[in-house]
Amino acid sequence: MNSIGLISMQYARPFTAEHFRLFRTMRELGFDFVELLVPEPGELDLEDTRRALEDAGLSVVLAARVNLERNLSSDDAKWRQAGVDYLRYAVDVADSLGAAIVGGPLTGNPLVFAGRPPQPISEAERLARKERCVTGLRTAGDHAGACGVTLAVEPLNRFESDVLCTTQQAVELLDAVDHPAVQMMLDTFHMHMEEASIPEAIRLGGKRVAHFQANENHRGFPGTGSTDWVAVGRALHDIAYAGPISLEPFRRNDDRFGVPFAQWRPPHEDESERLAASAAFIKSHLLLTEFRR
Repeated sequence: MNSIGLISMQYARPFTAEHFRLFRTMRELGFDFVELLVPEPGELDLEDTRRALEDAGLSVVLAARVNLERNLSSDDAKWRQAGVDYLRYAVDVADSLGAAIVGGPLTGNPLVFAGRPPQPISEAERLARKERCVTGLRTAGDHAGACGVTLAVEPLNRFESDVLCTTQQAVELLDAVDHPAVQMMLDTFHMHMEEASIPEAIRLGGKRVAHFQANENHRGFPGTGSTDWVAVGRALHDIAYAGPISLEPFRRNDDRFGVPFAQWRPPHEDESERLAASAAFIKSHLLLTEFRR
């Protein structure tokens, strides 16, 4: 059975020592690990964090936080180097916390959350971006491999990335990188927007999928949207996926006019019952798929 996890910003962002008590809550709700945003330097004491995780019986995977100034695809050598340095730092944090995966949009070049609209680029620039990403991921991959950590590159939807948006693009990138420590992460939220078929995209990713995020099309609690979870479960079974599956249902139940869904908001009520149901829902679909096969 795959381990099922919950992203830390379900509760708080930034997630600090005052929130360590929530690790035990996550475990009690049926989660096996926490997907923790890579803490910025000084944000968390890593030894204390690891101890708190172990005390709660949780494992951990890390989610990288890139920006335009740590950006593998940038045409500015300074920001490209900062991107590589950041991934090395993230790997060191993972090593300290006992995490085996650092995932996220590691290629950089964020759009909406960097306040930057997509712009047309020349073919020469498209190829240059690819080469920059390949070079940076190989370099960071060497450090990750030496530490026993996998970098999982995530395709994002067209409003959040103009570099990597689909599983096919990720396959092309990983073919070029050709590094055992550099694999991919898939998120059904983004796949709803960019893939013709989520199950077929999962099968295309195949053995390269190192981390999977099970999210509804509207980022609500699993089972409340339009995702065909039976088909998703079958596709994961077809590729023999045995890795972690994390949930990010942080679209709060608030449909008032003008509420900006694109921006993270802290919880305004106790979501424990729905979180426990979400973990059980995903686990039941994985078991059902195994039974039917």
